[in-house]
Amino acid sequence: MTSPGGPAPFSSAGEGPNASTGVLLSHGFTGSTVSMLGWARYLAEAGYAVSLPLLPGHGTTWQELARTPWQHWYRGYEDAYTELAARTDRVFAAGLSMGGALALRLAARQPVAGVAVVNPGLTVADPRARYAHLLKYVLPSVPAIGNSIRLPGQDEGAYSRTPVGAVAQLLRLFKDTAEHLPEVKVPVIAFRSTVDPVVPESSMDLVRRQLGTTELEVVPLPNSYHVATMDHDAPLIFDRSHEFIQRVSAGAAA
Repeated sequence: MTSPGGPAPFSSAGEGPNASTGVLLSHGFTGSTVSMLGWARYLAEAGYAVSLPLLPGHGTTWQELARTPWQHWYRGYEDAYTELAARTDRVFAAGLSMGGALALRLAARQPVAGVAVVNPGLTVADPRARYAHLLKYVLPSVPAIGNSIRLPGQDEGAYSRTPVGAVAQLLRLFKDTAEHLPEVKVPVIAFRSTVDPVVPESSMDLVRRQLGTTELEVVPLPNSYHVATMDHDAPLIFDRSHEFIQRVSAGAAA
């Protein structure tokens, strides 16, 4: 459960000609739905059926996240997909950071129409992260990674600490997702910040190298940091993802 007024799931039934198309969104690691609300509301206003779940272990305490296996994060996302797919003709998977990994993993396992990711996480820069499964016993948490946003006055609602045990789970998710990237055969649009203090460029290199589709479009974000969905380039993400969904949907209907 979330505290009153805290992060919460978002959904929209859809209306008009776009109501038969669903968009499933995911926030990132230690973050919350707050980071994706602007995008979700934009798509809902465009008439799409939208689902933005609050992932297990998020929106509560970092201690709870430390106890949550990565499979639970993915299951929360996939369960939302099942619900959305039951009421639409097609579903697009989308996500920020770790949410991008979840979207790509879903695309390898479920018949999504396309994928839109923002600074997708599949690798980590800190070499100490590989020892997180051991470090968690002596170092339960480290400083937060949230609010990497260039635009002043933004707050994504991330945890104040990063649980080391959850970092170990994150690496397992990344490894599993990377192994299944060749199975992603649908069109993908990836938005990538020119300066990203959180996700290294090796993540995008892995996507370019391993993705099973030739339909990959990478859109640079010159004026945003990691949480670009709340940054200066957010309108670009919203508009281009809408255009991507329209184009791919038209091709599927043809």
